[in-house]
Amino acid sequence: MFLTLALLRKGIPGKQWIGKYRRPRVVTWQMRRNMIKRLEQEAENEYWISRPFMTQEQEQGHATQRREWMWEQIKATRQAKFPEHKYIADQLNHLKTTKTWPS
Repeated sequence: MFLTLALLRKGIPGKQWIGKYRRPRVVTWQMRRNMIKRLEQEAENEYWISRPFMTQEQEQGHATQRREWMWEQIKATRQAKFPEHKYIADQLNHLKTTKTWPS
């Protein structure tokens, strides 16, 4: 068998499942069933995509309120994380305990 392959150059050279001259796969009934399911799903997706939910007039600016509300939420969370202001008077307030001014 190996001698025949070597002499007559029949068969697939190298790896039989990859490359330019690869061995063709046998199409099974499961492969056909899966392909049909995928094609049916794609046809259904195309059907629903082809029928818009809103008209062009309704779609124009329909999400501005939601976007403004979301931006306000983001700003509020950022401000909540921001530390409070610290004043130098609060940090140095303990130095005034013994300080008395002459009257």
